[in-house]
Amino acid sequence: MTNSAVRILIVDDEPPIRKLLRVGLSTQGYAVSEAMNAKVAVELVREDRPDLVVLDLGLPDMSGRDLLEKWRAEGLALPVIILSSRTDEAGIVRALELGADDYITKPFGMNELVARIRVALRHRLQSQGERPVFQTGDLSVDLVRRIVKVEDREVKLSPKEYDILRVLVQHAGKVLTHRFLLEHVWDELTDVQYLRVYVRQLRQKIEKIPDQPRYILTETGVGYRLQEV
Repeated sequence: MTNSAVRILIVDDEPPIRKLLRVGLSTQGYAVSEAMNAKVAVELVREDRPDLVVLDLGLPDMSGRDLLEKWRAEGLALPVIILSSRTDEAGIVRALELGADDYITKPFGMNELVARIRVALRHRLQSQGERPVFQTGDLSVDLVRRIVKVEDREVKLSPKEYDILRVLVQHAGKVLTHRFLLEHVWDELTDVQYLRVYVRQLRQKIEKIPDQPRYILTETGVGYRLQEV
């Protein structure tokens, strides 16, 4: 899919934000449509079938979370990137758990948003499953042989450390909530502190400067993201 073929729907009740997004995304070659509330958004999704939605959580007639939940309940799988304030961590987490693909907080940079859009579209377009060997920077993860290397040096991970890294690799570039990681690594939900401990140990093994991670980034109050560099 090329940029010129990608249709993006902006759902936000603030005209200046819609204008900023329309101008910025149009210069990147995207076809942009706009909705100022949930009612119009529902109509445009049904009629225009956009490839991705940029959705504000604070809509006047229905919360963005409720609209997202409605779409997911109807089986609508199009990528959704959430727009939110920096203080609404709970809202971001809830939206991600409902099926949002990513989020970005206001104020934001256009380059950051475009990067999030590309990652979300790439994830939805991947039809052949996970890559057998994941490579980013000096880090490589062989998902078939379960071999992790940094600068061609094999790194020994504990089973839980590997499982966390594997899930992050499978969703590289996408933010994963604490709950998502706990559900996919532990047999039953456990304290998020366990996850933090294992992530810290994992960083000690794969990051050059663990306190300034290059690969496993913390999304404060939300979760973690494996950064592709």
